[in-house]
Amino acid sequence: MKDNELLLAFYGDDFTGSTDAMEALASSGYRTLLFLDAPTPAMVERFQGIRCIGVAGTSRAKTPPDLAKEVGAVMAGLSRLGAPVVHYKTCSTFDSSPEFGSIGEAIRVSRPFFAGQETVPLLVGAPALGRYTLFGQHFARMDGNVYRLDRHPVMSRHPVTPMGEADLRLHLREQLDEEIGLMNILELDGDALTVGERYRAKLNEKPAVLLIDALDEERLARSGGLIWEGALAEGLQFVVGSSGVEYALTAFWKKSGLAKEEPAAQRTGSIAPSDRILAVSGSASPVSQRQIETAIEQGFHGIRIPASAITGGESLPDELLNQAITLLNEGESVVLYTALGPEDAAIAATRKALADRGINGSQAGEHIGRQLGRWTNYIMRQAGLRRVVIAGGDTSGFVTSEMGIYGLEMLLPISPGAPLCKVYSEDPAMDGIELALKGGQFGSPDYFARVRDAAAD
Repeated sequence: MKDNELLLAFYGDDFTGSTDAMEALASSGYRTLLFLDAPTPAMVERFQGIRCIGVAGTSRAKTPPDLAKEVGAVMAGLSRLGAPVVHYKTCSTFDSSPEFGSIGEAIRVSRPFFAGQETVPLLVGAPALGRYTLFGQHFARMDGNVYRLDRHPVMSRHPVTPMGEADLRLHLREQLDEEIGLMNILELDGDALTVGERYRAKLNEKPAVLLIDALDEERLARSGGLIWEGALAEGLQFVVGSSGVEYALTAFWKKSGLAKEEPAAQRTGSIAPSDRILAVSGSASPVSQRQIETAIEQGFHGIRIPASAITGGESLPDELLNQAITLLNEGESVVLYTALGPEDAAIAATRKALADRGINGSQAGEHIGRQLGRWTNYIMRQAGLRRVVIAGGDTSGFVTSEMGIYGLEMLLPISPGAPLCKVYSEDPAMDGIELALKGGQFGSPDYFARVRDAAAD
């Protein structure tokens, strides 16, 4: 295999979901770079030994017209890089609706770049993350329990894209009025030849999308083989789904000996723990709530960002920022947060204040994220920070876009789907800093402290 021959290129519909996919690849030994925009071949060539590249997007928070513009531009670039598989990476809980983050719209926009491909494989289950698909029904684990998606304590009440349907085919048909087939869990049983024949028979029916069930690692690896061999033999280059796609492909690659693996530690070297970090949360999930409360119990200084600061225009809230900078300069760790859980009254107050200014829907999420990004950037530079945590999938994308960085690479796994990363930037003040990004549903209660203390010899 040539030094920089790509195996996979992916676009993530939110930033933390993109780091999740990067982690799945890098942890298996395939060097992966995550960019903020579609890289040119020359940019990819800056890095030796790259096997996979990704682009971290924000389409999950966007309306169909804005989503189409972003996804179309990225897919135009990724389709030209020559990777056998190009993946539109969704959240593992399939967060989407016809109004926001429409996966159906992403499929429509992407198809023209993969001429001749009649069927798009769809794999959403990721057993490593506690996400399972059985006979088309999707399930997600939380606090040790597994819930059908439409009964999940968080996803059934998601503030933007509540999941009222667990059958992913029915959910997707609200966004894409085309035939959606299913390769069910029983059809994944058997020897590789038999399973392959079943898969090709499904493709011969020419559904627009073919959903593949996922329950365990063995059948996930088999699905990886179907996707990979389908890309090479059938020309099914474009794939949609969660980081289950990456877990499936790496399992198959490892089994087939496709590429030489290189442990990430061989590239990163020694990593020291940090004496202080800044954590910034724009997430309202109960998981993030527990993480904020646990961090405060573990010695972090909690600073609530009032709705008036978020909605008060572009100016920096000096008192709040100076408090954070003073604490950090004294060697303390700080967590800035906009809300404590989904029932926090601050959520409604912030929405109303933004609506009064004519900022609604996805514009509100972007406004909040960019405000947090500007403040994070300012605090980091004033306090000379080298390690930061951002909590919230949509928040992470907008925050990082304000930080002047162009790429990320995984340094250490911290919690599944939320690794510690190295930043690449043309700005010397930002280049090389360590950044952890986590979605609302990811991470243990002590996640912030684990990021602060993370180290490797």
